[in-house]
Amino acid sequence: MDNAFADLLEANEKYAATFEEGGFDGIARAGVAVITCMDSRIEPLRMLGLNLGDAKILRTPGGRITPDALTGCILGTHVLGVDRILVVPHTRCAMASGDDEAIASKVEAETGVNIHGALLGASTRQRDALHYDVELLRSHPLIGKRAVVGGFMYDVDSGKLNPIE
Repeated sequence: MDNAFADLLEANEKYAATFEEGGFDGIARAGVAVITCMDSRIEPLRMLGLNLGDAKILRTPGGRITPDALTGCILGTHVLGVDRILVVPHTRCAMASGDDEAIASKVEAETGVNIHGALLGASTRQRDALHYDVELLRSHPLIGKRAVVGGFMYDVDSGKLNPIE
């Protein structure tokens, strides 16, 4: 593993030298779980006025409820103190630039590798996808009765979180 990570490890040394947040359990202190996109323009805790340890953060391409995100929500509500779940896609998302076929074609054009048929979760109809994902959680027998679920759209240009569902 050459020095590809040297800058990050150096930054971590500085972070760890002043780290004072250890010692508490893994329970979501604010009872919140956030499912949002992996986009680096989103700072889930900061956008909600929360701090380290307040929420469980699950990131997926497009902020969709993938099987892993669903598992995280189930565990969050049963083991980690979650009683509110926010599903948060965002504006100008690459996963909203086309459907799975279009995104797979972009990957293939860039790499020559065919990923057509993979379930990527891309959709140009973000609000429909958000509605589907929110209803999936609300109607899930292990989640719906234990947590309030809301759907929101995050604007990457204004920082505003807009309630949708």
